[in-house]
Amino acid sequence: MIDCIFCKIINGEMPCYKIYEDERVLAFLDISNDANGHTLVIPKKHFENVFDCDEKELAYLIKIVQKIARHYKEKCGASGVNIINASGKVAEQSVFHLHFHILPRFENDGLKVFPKLNQNSLTLEEIAEKLKLN
Repeated sequence: MIDCIFCKIINGEMPCYKIYEDERVLAFLDISNDANGHTLVIPKKHFENVFDCDEKELAYLIKIVQKIARHYKEKCGASGVNIINASGKVAEQSVFHLHFHILPRFENDGLKVFPKLNQNSLTLEEIAEKLKLN
């Protein structure tokens, strides 16, 4: 995809700080440098988000996300990780190339990743009825 910044990184047209690479996946540090080790994990094949990614590629991608997360915990001193994906504009996706964020978490790092949400006006029963798969 011509205007995709992640495709440009994959093609070597833009630099990155690589953490992991194989024939299908690239992982690199997020340039925001907002959290120690904030990593983006992307497929080398362009998919816009989880909705258009085929199951085989998505399964492989999440396998690599887990591999990197384990490495951060077992070898890099992280106590845990946050794994985040935004799919779609209303979900606040800002780069329209499928990606997962891994934020290594350390004791007393001071990060607050999850927003505080207000109580929903629907009951859990109403929500479940609308959302359940048949």
